[in-house]
Amino acid sequence: MAYTRQDLLNALKELNINPKGTLLVHSSMKSIGEVEGGADTVLDAFSEYMKEGLLVLPTHTWGTIDMNTLRFDVNETKCCVGILPELFRKRPGVIRSWHPSHSVAALGKDAAEFVADNELCDTPCARTSPWGKLLDRDAQIMLLGVDLTRNTFIHGVEEWADIPGRVEDMPQKFVVITPDGREISVPSKRHTPNHWSEYFGKVDEFLEEKGVMRKGKFGDATVRICQAALMTEILNQLLAINPVLFSNNDPFERERYTDVK
Repeated sequence: MAYTRQDLLNALKELNINPKGTLLVHSSMKSIGEVEGGADTVLDAFSEYMKEGLLVLPTHTWGTIDMNTLRFDVNETKCCVGILPELFRKRPGVIRSWHPSHSVAALGKDAAEFVADNELCDTPCARTSPWGKLLDRDAQIMLLGVDLTRNTFIHGVEEWADIPGRVEDMPQKFVVITPDGREISVPSKRHTPNHWSEYFGKVDEFLEEKGVMRKGKFGDATVRICQAALMTEILNQLLAINPVLFSNNDPFERERYTDVK
């Protein structure tokens, strides 16, 4: 039996998503199961539910930009993080930010302000970028059918905490083609090629235990809901104790973090 748009709306309500807040969604469409109308129905449900708030999806291009030319066309460059973001960025009213590797697309309240000036950020997740604005808004971050290894916000927390080795020392010279066809130079550093995010999952149970993250269902998918401010607070405490927490796959030694509250 296929899920309907109403089924998905009911699921968002059951997950206690704030319809007037800010919601960022990392997603795996196939994890949801069969949906009447497919991916468009999923986006319809999210857009309807968040019509009084702000809906944000990552539209990253770090995996799709030609490394020889380093050109990012805001209107045309495909994202590398799934079908839902790729379809979402093309929808009426959706505004995509201009960051060459870690753009986002936003729909709803203050969308233009939320994505503004992302091209001025010379790192992937600068504090003044949309990733930092998620913290300012205490956004909810939904991991829909994916786990913490897909939570870009944690890259931001590490960047703001000045964890060494996360961002390359020298910027690359990107060219951004704006929606009106202008070409602008956007020097930007990239994440180092060490796949630090592969180790984010080691704190999954700890974050749930601390009330920073909770789990539920959306269709067939397991969903994690993270609160941006609480997550930042807890991760900052963890990283203050162990700055290299996410530098390898060593087991999470819970006894080291007994004072984290």
